[in-house]
Amino acid sequence: MSTEANNRGAFLIQEHYCRQMDAPVYADICAALAMGLTRDSRTGTRVLDWAGEPTRDALPLRLMGGFHALVMAGVDEELAAIFRGEIRGGALEEALSCVLARHDEALLPWLDGPPQTNEPGRSGALIVGLIAVARRWGPKLEVLEIGSSAGLNLLIDRYRFDLGGVGLGPADAPVTIAPEWRGARPAVPAIEIVSTHGCDVAPMDAADPAVEARLSAYVWAEKPERLDRLRRAIAMVRARPVRLDQADAADWVEARLAEPQADGVTRVLMHSVVWQYLPETTADRIRAAMCAAGARATPERPLAWVAMEPDRSTAEQVVSVACWPGDGTRDVVATAHAHAAWVKPGPREAADGGIALPDAAKVVL
Repeated sequence: MSTEANNRGAFLIQEHYCRQMDAPVYADICAALAMGLTRDSRTGTRVLDWAGEPTRDALPLRLMGGFHALVMAGVDEELAAIFRGEIRGGALEEALSCVLARHDEALLPWLDGPPQTNEPGRSGALIVGLIAVARRWGPKLEVLEIGSSAGLNLLIDRYRFDLGGVGLGPADAPVTIAPEWRGARPAVPAIEIVSTHGCDVAPMDAADPAVEARLSAYVWAEKPERLDRLRRAIAMVRARPVRLDQADAADWVEARLAEPQADGVTRVLMHSVVWQYLPETTADRIRAAMCAAGARATPERPLAWVAMEPDRSTAEQVVSVACWPGDGTRDVVATAHAHAAWVKPGPREAADGGIALPDAAKVVL
């Protein structure tokens, strides 16, 4: 069970992440909340009394999403000034307390669920994993994604990628994903994503304007390029929907792995920044299902697991791949920014420093 000190500490951890990711205004807000939150509002009380692990639950980003929604709605000029970085220091703590008091009723529901940061840019890191799978087993891939949110990364077959100057995907795609490429130009094999199919325990309908507004609120205000890309990706889903089911992740993975698999097609389980939200019983079932399916895999019908999940101590995402037939060893193929603003291909290098985390906040596949 968490404590008030742990819950305040989660905002300091998020402050560190925001500074690492060049979001100083968000970092300042998180630091001010860590120090200045009180029980004078129901929202503040719920945050300080949070029972779960606050970093794994992304508690600070839940509240930040609520704040940004208010800014985007244009209902509070003082909060807008905070988001513009115009209120700093001790004045920031006082201003945030006033905002919480004014908008307690509107902010409280934002704590109910995790942030659905359905960031299309993450496809720029996930594609590195799919390239590794295609290099090993051949071009044809069947992609199965858990934690799909509104399904924007299920568009991975429709996006255009610029990976260090190497192009991949449709040349006329409405969205081009071009992360800062921190490595040698990649040798990209032939790759054909024959299908994408996803699930989420609470999927979002990107065609709904209210969903677009909610997803937009989770985009950090300091990164307008992300918001533009999000809106263009949503337009792609509206033009041609993705295949997205409402389902428990373990139930869904077990069912998909039991379906017939075509010869010459690699079945790929894919996810990004999802594992921390799964109950451990669900995670155990997925591990067991993948191992069992891996034992049945053949060179004609291979299986792979591509994951982009955080090393929270270093504020980096780790892109890893496991393949069957084989022993299922997980190989790191890249590290990346949390929203894939940069991607560094290749095995992971030893990290310097980092931040101390409670064991319960760590993500282990």
